Amino acid sequence: MTPRQRVLAALRGEMADKVPFTAYECMIPQCTAERRLRNEGLCIVARTVPVVRTTTPNVRTETYTYEEKGVSYRRTIHRTPVGDLSTLARPVGFTSWHVERIFRKPEDYKPLLFMIRDRQCCPNYEEFLRAEADYGEDGFFRGGVGATPLHEIMIGMMGVQKFAEEWVDRRDEVMKLYDALVAHLRRVYPLLADSPALAFNFGGNETGDVMGRERFARYVMPHYAECAEYLRKRGKLLGSHLDGNNRVWADLVAASALDYIEAFTPAPDTDMSLADARRAWPDKALWINFPSSVHLSSIETIEATTRRLLREAAPGDRFLVGITEDVPEERWRGNFLAISRVLNSEGRLPGAGGS
Repeated sequence: MTPRQRVLAALRGEMADKVPFTAYECMIPQCTAERRLRNEGLCIVARTVPVVRTTTPNVRTETYTYEEKGVSYRRTIHRTPVGDLSTLARPVGFTSWHVERIFRKPEDYKPLLFMIRDRQCCPNYEEFLRAEADYGEDGFFRGGVGATPLHEIMIGMMGVQKFAEEWVDRRDEVMKLYDALVAHLRRVYPLLADSPALAFNFGGNETGDVMGRERFARYVMPHYAECAEYLRKRGKLLGSHLDGNNRVWADLVAASALDYIEAFTPAPDTDMSLADARRAWPDKALWINFPSSVHLSSIETIEATTRRLLREAAPGDRFLVGITEDVPEERWRGNFLAISRVLNSEGRLPGAGGS
């Protein structure tokens, strides 16, 4: 099987020839080690080309960068007919830190609501297909739905503390944003279902101590179900990037419309082992993130951890090992090659179980 075929088989609950090994495109640079890993079967998960593009035609956006005390910052200003909004970010490697989020005061509700309602979406299928064809069977081009609405408000727009204040003091205003985001998603779902992408992540990074079990059940799960209804009619798959502590809502995830749990990070980094997840979600594919803390350990520990994961995942169906978080520059080559070595020697299917 090709790397792409292997990933798709595992996500569909079919038995691949071996446990797939994947890495985000931004986690592995093009180099000799990367070429060797791809030759050994590593599949690059490409998320850079959306199947649906979103624009805000009535919002003018300006971005500029500057340095202050040797630190680089990026200011983005959104000018709407009903007021201006801005963000301030500090770029750090492949990511950035939020310094100022787009919502900071009650007066921001009006222009923010305008921006959401101004969102226009259109298919981007041809560009997606060209990129997928160029990459070939070494890559899996995964689609994205976007953030779940309440999480977009909570984390993307306000930040946890400001959201908590607004949830108590001005919940009606928060819900206007929520309803506008829901309306936008309902325009997106049919375009995703008609697209050439085969699997989609919907939201992620929700954690029980922030989102909470009650809000997860009320404001997240229904959107999984609604999106999945569109996708399944076209044979598409839905997953979510649930890489935090999941024990608090494990039963809710089990009852959800998700086909796969992406970036699930087993203990010692979270409160569930892979064996726990297998028991809790027997009918869902587990596309794990190799535990980030273990990347600081010896090669022998990397290999032993990979073997333990294979044992806990036995017989090996619906199971993929992924790299979804950054790994120290001085460690990734040896670590990835060690994981690949064990998966190739002991992760053959059916019957993978480590030694």
